[in-house]
Amino acid sequence: MAARPRKHNISTPNLYCKLDKRNSKTYWQYRHPITGVFVGFGTDEDSAKSAAEEMNRILSEQENTQSYLLVDMAIKAQAKREPGVRVKNWVNRYMLVQQERMDNGEIKKPTYKSRKNCSNTLSVRMPNLRLQDVDTKMLATIIDEYKAAGKVRMAQLLRAVWIDVFKEAQHAGEVPAGYNPALAVRNPKNKVSRSRLTFEQWQKIYDHASGLAPFAQNSMLLALVTGQRRGDLVEMKFSDVWDGYLHIIQSKTGVRLALPLTLKCEAIDLTLGEIISRCRDRVVSKYMLHSQRNHASNKAGEKIDVNSLSRVFLEARVKSGLTFPKGSTPPSFHEQRSLSSRLYEAQGINVKTLLGHKTDAMSEQYKDERGQGWITLAV
Repeated sequence: MAARPRKHNISTPNLYCKLDKRNSKTYWQYRHPITGVFVGFGTDEDSAKSAAEEMNRILSEQENTQSYLLVDMAIKAQAKREPGVRVKNWVNRYMLVQQERMDNGEIKKPTYKSRKNCSNTLSVRMPNLRLQDVDTKMLATIIDEYKAAGKVRMAQLLRAVWIDVFKEAQHAGEVPAGYNPALAVRNPKNKVSRSRLTFEQWQKIYDHASGLAPFAQNSMLLALVTGQRRGDLVEMKFSDVWDGYLHIIQSKTGVRLALPLTLKCEAIDLTLGEIISRCRDRVVSKYMLHSQRNHASNKAGEKIDVNSLSRVFLEARVKSGLTFPKGSTPPSFHEQRSLSSRLYEAQGINVKTLLGHKTDAMSEQYKDERGQGWITLAV
């Protein structure tokens, strides 16, 4: 006796199934709501449902866009004026401006990607709202959601980018002069939880890095003596040294630095020139931080990836057995930049110039020990 045919409870609109009695298989089909044409979705029920839901979403979005275009046409015909631009359309134009600025060297690629991500959040949440109808309460609601989820740093970034979105809209004449609802949103306060790195901790991590990759200790020495970021450290070449200076063009800011080879970090009693000499080994390479052996990802002599710097630093930190205050994040490779700043500050060296900062406020942030140092009373 043949098995009783299965019954399918189909709750997804426009999705149908058909039993083929020849092989007892159920075939799924999607019926286009406008044309009435059926499209085969195969025999897998879950995949068919997912595909049908996505098709319904796309068609619904298209219908919404078309209906709003008709509204704009009606307004233009009756009022004889251009209706205000909608958020989604303005964000697309805004990103074209950012693309142009990146191509001209005004902003870097990470900044472009950050602005794209944050402006798209605005576009997704209120795509068809007119830009001039966006108010502070709408933006604050989104910011509060991120704060409640513990994403305070992202909330800060969203607010900053949205301010720029409305500044560009003012410049383009899409909103009245001075109209910037993002400015009125309170800037979230983000408490930094990452622990600062003390010199004693650095020494312990440095000692345990000796058994790791050959570049592990060299990268820590370069980071401490130069105070530069990971991305700039891995780009340092021996050819960047001439006339007694190491020449650096910071990838993040474009600041051009020339550090003397006589620059000495008294805490480790080494000069920049001595550390560069230490980076030279039996492997021929133009990079100071390079691989000494062939690997699947790179060959001997090629530069080290920035993530590899963080990885070996993490391994050495774990091996050292160091513990950090409860509720705080252990220091990363980047914290050596702050440590370098504090060590050189004690030597009387201009830290702002060394780190390539354009403002004193940023330099002060790197000097902040976040409660780990002691306030000494001078008698």
